[in-house]
Amino acid sequence: MRRAAALLSALLLLITMAVPAHAATGLTAVFSLNGNQGKFVVSNPSSSAITGWSIQFELPSGVTASNPQNATISQSGTKVKLTPAFYINTVRAGGNTEPFSPTFTLSSAVQPTSCTINRANCDGSGDPPPPPAPLTAEFTGNGTQGKFVVSNNSATALNGWTITFELPSGVTASNAQNGSVSQSGTKVTLSPAYYNTTIGANRSTEPYSPTFTLSRSGVEPTNCRVNDVQCDGAPDTPPSAPGNLSSPVKTTKSVSLKWDASTPGTLPLAGYEVYNGGDLATTVTETSATVTGLTPKTEYTFTVKAKDRKGNLSPASAALKVTTNDPADDTQPPTVPTGLRSTGADASSVSLAWNASTDNKGVAGYDVYEGSRLATSVTGTSAKVTGLSPSTEYTFTVRARDQYDNVSAAGTPLKAKTADIVGSGYARVGYFVQWGIYGRQYFVKNLDTTGAAAKLTHLNYAFANIDPVNLTCLNGVTKGTSSDPQDPNQGDGAGDADADYGRPMSSAQSVDGVADTGWEKLRGNFNQLKKLKAKHPKLKVLISIGGWTYSKYFSDVAATDASRKKFVSSCIDMYIKGNLPTYNAAGGPGSAAGIFDGIDLDWEWPGAEGHAGNHIGPNDKENNTLLIAEFRKQLDELTKETGQRYDLTAFTPADPAKIEAGWDLREVAKYMDIFNVQGYDFHGSGSDNSWEPNRTGHAGNLYTDVDDPYSFHFSVEDAVQTYLDAGVNPRKITIGLAFYGRGWQGVADGGKSGEWQSATGAAPGQFAEEAGTRGYSNLVASVPGCTVKHDEQAVATYCYTGNGGQWWSFDDTWSIGKKMAWLRDKNLLGAMIWEMSGDTGTLMSAVDNGLK
Repeated sequence: MRRAAALLSALLLLITMAVPAHAATGLTAVFSLNGNQGKFVVSNPSSSAITGWSIQFELPSGVTASNPQNATISQSGTKVKLTPAFYINTVRAGGNTEPFSPTFTLSSAVQPTSCTINRANCDGSGDPPPPPAPLTAEFTGNGTQGKFVVSNNSATALNGWTITFELPSGVTASNAQNGSVSQSGTKVTLSPAYYNTTIGANRSTEPYSPTFTLSRSGVEPTNCRVNDVQCDGAPDTPPSAPGNLSSPVKTTKSVSLKWDASTPGTLPLAGYEVYNGGDLATTVTETSATVTGLTPKTEYTFTVKAKDRKGNLSPASAALKVTTNDPADDTQPPTVPTGLRSTGADASSVSLAWNASTDNKGVAGYDVYEGSRLATSVTGTSAKVTGLSPSTEYTFTVRARDQYDNVSAAGTPLKAKTADIVGSGYARVGYFVQWGIYGRQYFVKNLDTTGAAAKLTHLNYAFANIDPVNLTCLNGVTKGTSSDPQDPNQGDGAGDADADYGRPMSSAQSVDGVADTGWEKLRGNFNQLKKLKAKHPKLKVLISIGGWTYSKYFSDVAATDASRKKFVSSCIDMYIKGNLPTYNAAGGPGSAAGIFDGIDLDWEWPGAEGHAGNHIGPNDKENNTLLIAEFRKQLDELTKETGQRYDLTAFTPADPAKIEAGWDLREVAKYMDIFNVQGYDFHGSGSDNSWEPNRTGHAGNLYTDVDDPYSFHFSVEDAVQTYLDAGVNPRKITIGLAFYGRGWQGVADGGKSGEWQSATGAAPGQFAEEAGTRGYSNLVASVPGCTVKHDEQAVATYCYTGNGGQWWSFDDTWSIGKKMAWLRDKNLLGAMIWEMSGDTGTLMSAVDNGLK
């Protein structure tokens, strides 16, 4: 016993003193069998001690390995993994594991096959394995309990990791410890707790490795990846080479190619790269392509490579030589295509078909034009023109092209219209305010419990800010605004990442009743939006950028082509792709992916005054159009990758002067899906008694009030007519509704129950910092004696507490009913609501009922 203790001490000393190795080149493992007892002797013939090893091997079906000594064993089917005890984990230079070599019992006396040690052959033959991935993750299961040990194989500490894996259909993972799990169908995401997010150099997550419970015992995860690398560190297998490359058609300037689909490797196929010689000619997602811009009478060599979603390329296909045609061999154009017709349309595309042309040498294809723009070229007699705007009429023509690039005259033009963004119904767009979870105590869950989520088509999350230094979308900070609304720097650098995705929600605040643990990568409002969408899959969620306080730097980001591209790319990356900045151990790459279905722009106001200190430029109107066009362009480019179309909307002004200063409505309508036209705040008194503190007025009247004493008269009708007169399709317009009221105090009766009468300032608000404003539900419950009246002529609701008292302007079920009937008569797209926390369900039901 004394000698064994001394040997164990020596082994421990070797562990302490050994220089860590990142690859186990040189380790070998020799297996011996004595009856049913198996044994591996591991040897290190190299000149340096090696720390860290494991052996993997195969056994015949039905044979098991158990009762290990000096090691632990895990087995999945025929695959067995042997992990050494700590005292033999380091093998000294020129030494071996004797007399503590690992042994185990086999259920049948068999020889293991496919033996590897640290991914190299056990006998040392073959090429040495590649260096291990920086992070690897090993799963062990015990009944329904699963555990992942994450190891850092590098010489520096690594911060941040996420494991994704697949479970069989119907199997769930829950009750995570030392981490958190989220599941969508069969795909599970495992995120670390804050205390095991960072893994030290050459260390693992033990003894705080994440564990979880599976709903069925004996289940092994598949497709396991840690930080999008295979959990065992093995490199991804690329796709197979495309086969049977051929050219069905060639012209004087183009070559059409087709090939057989590749077999995916580890990851799904993402597309194909077509090469002209050594140059990349084009990238496609289908198994065909046309290479254009070639020289007549010239031989070219083409190859094709498949790529997976991480960009891993297959070997090249067999090369194909093609010589372009000589234009002198034929000068006769094809006949004109006839019978152009529309075979279908959605919100962003029109499908077309036509009758085939004829040609003496053969038709090569057809060029489809939208107006004077070449929209697409095809080889058949049908095409789908994509990238179009909803509710928009387009004119299409088709020209035939032969194999010598002789082009026919255009066929008879066809006018076709894209579908509405919401089909044949009506849009119901609601704003959810980030800060509503504080004083208002209005959570994403309330959208569900009040029934609003089931009625809305779009939910706009307000607001994202603009980084004042980098001029990019801003998040990852929790910094409040100053209390002075006239502070020109009030919104600089402000944001609330805590509310967005850092704050854990309790079970009472959660859409599905499941509380956050506080260790998830996605918490706060964003996680609840994800849960809300799972419960209401037809609901689209958009990120709204700007608002009154955060519009200061819009002029700067829109000023140049470079600044527009940079800003748009940053916003799409952060919100649509979901690559949130790390904040309080939350966020990170892909953490918010799939939450937002588009972008809502709230620039208040291009070319006109807004919040104090806002930057205004002489070219804001033109640059606003270019910024919106850039958003549409980059969103459409992402659609090509994901197959999902992304909405682009904006909050737009009611004031004709602000429209003229900043909005080229006809041009912008080419890119926009919805104009959310301001239909409220026509009159009001602000918290600092600015604006119109001394006279009452309707905040959102439908028609011009004949008693309005102001020189310019606001109304919803007049605001919408400005858009219609500019050529905006009515099915792109929603009218704004206020789920809150604007109020004054010290109001004289004037024989009109306070309507358009003198006042002494803003009435007490729902919150101390918001004088003159109350949510609808709070207003009707908390302003005693406020008698509700309806202005039938202007279609406006107000209430008055009596001479010298309070006067409030707001929307109620009566005015909403009138407005919904009006917008239906005008064939508008629907209604927009600012903002959802003011209503407990009464007003949303009125909107919904009015649009059925």
